[in-house]
Amino acid sequence: MGSLLGLLAAVGFGVSDVTGAVAARRVSALTVTFGMQVVGLFVLLPALVVLPGEPSVPALALGALGGGTGTLGLVLYFRAMAVGPMGVISPIAALVGAAVPVAWGLLLAGDRLGPRQFAGIALGLAAVVAVAYVPGVSVRESGVRGPLAALLAGGGFGLFFVAMDATPDGSGLWPLLGARTAAITISASVALVRRRSLAPRGVAGLVTVSGLSDVAATVLFLQATRIGLLSLVSLLASLFPVVALLTARWWLHERLTSLQAVGVLAALVATGLLVV
Repeated sequence: MGSLLGLLAAVGFGVSDVTGAVAARRVSALTVTFGMQVVGLFVLLPALVVLPGEPSVPALALGALGGGTGTLGLVLYFRAMAVGPMGVISPIAALVGAAVPVAWGLLLAGDRLGPRQFAGIALGLAAVVAVAYVPGVSVRESGVRGPLAALLAGGGFGLFFVAMDATPDGSGLWPLLGARTAAITISASVALVRRRSLAPRGVAGLVTVSGLSDVAATVLFLQATRIGLLSLVSLLASLFPVVALLTARWWLHERLTSLQAVGVLAALVATGLLVV
């Protein structure tokens, strides 16, 4: 069940990624990020009342830590994409974002896996990089700023997964309240400092879909970590670039490169190794 929830989380993250990216073509990425978090908060508040869970300082604090690192990772990611090259930035962020929770689970959380699961993790990490890769210019043309920001962004994404896994089992969805609060605070503060508008003019529908998909994915991931191993669940959730790629192929009619097609196939094989 943990593996299934992890896969469903990947679907949510992937849909959120595509709709958010399309919205970010029309307004600033900061506006999209803020709007996503606000939409998620409105959905989360009634869910806190309906679903069981006990609020606590560790739950809210760990959630805020995860929300903070995830939001900073997103800001750094978009900044890295602006510096370029995209063909290097995206795979670095994707690989580190998947590798951090996998390594944490194996080395620090004591996850015990067999040869089949290790093979699935290795293949899954390769699939994430292959799918995220977009042919671009040489990294030498932009220096080290872009790749370094991508490295830090991936670390922020990975630490979000780790923080969610570390929240108390009986805390329900309360860690996500901490995460959303931190994300909204950071986004609003950056917008205030940079004097940016946070009104999603013309993209409210896309931002709403992105926010709903994102909050659903985080809820699914949080529940998955409580019944499954972090190393496996996080890797499955990190396959969201595959979902984003296929969604863009269907919705935006974007073409898959040969390497991306191989990555999709590798992701399917890796999923089979991890969930069977």
